[in-house]
Amino acid sequence: MAVTIESWQKWLEEHAGKLLFFARQQCRLPSDAEDLLQEALVESWSRHAGPGLPPLPLVYSTIRRRAIDHARSLDRRQSREQASVEMAPEWFIENFDGDDDSRVVQAAMEQLPADQREVLTLKIWGDLTFREIAETLGAPLNTVASRYRYALEALRNVLEEVK
Repeated sequence: MAVTIESWQKWLEEHAGKLLFFARQQCRLPSDAEDLLQEALVESWSRHAGPGLPPLPLVYSTIRRRAIDHARSLDRRQSREQASVEMAPEWFIENFDGDDDSRVVQAAMEQLPADQREVLTLKIWGDLTFREIAETLGAPLNTVASRYRYALEALRNVLEEVK
């Protein structure tokens, strides 16, 4: 049986509600269910080798498997984010011993705009040239040099206030 747009629409009208309900039960967040269902339908369609529309058991198992994969992905991302939060205080010091100068420099770095902090880190701790930083960031060479200069100036001002 050849699959037509009409037969596909009829199949979706008949089964979409049940499939979405199942997808919502499988997801941690109900907002992910529609995306999960869409991905599962596309995958089921491509995996189905026979004529006609994909059988429901294949679609249900694909939804279930994709939900498990999605949950694992969320767990890994949360684990990475948590690890980065826990490691944040040790930006440039391998064995952070908590000395006052290190804390002052770290606090000053945290006050910099992200683009300036990025350039400063690549220049000083990454040991890159301005040209290499520009290539890395996809930014003009003059912009990179300006961000570096502004970052140093801001750090100097913060550190002078502390003295």
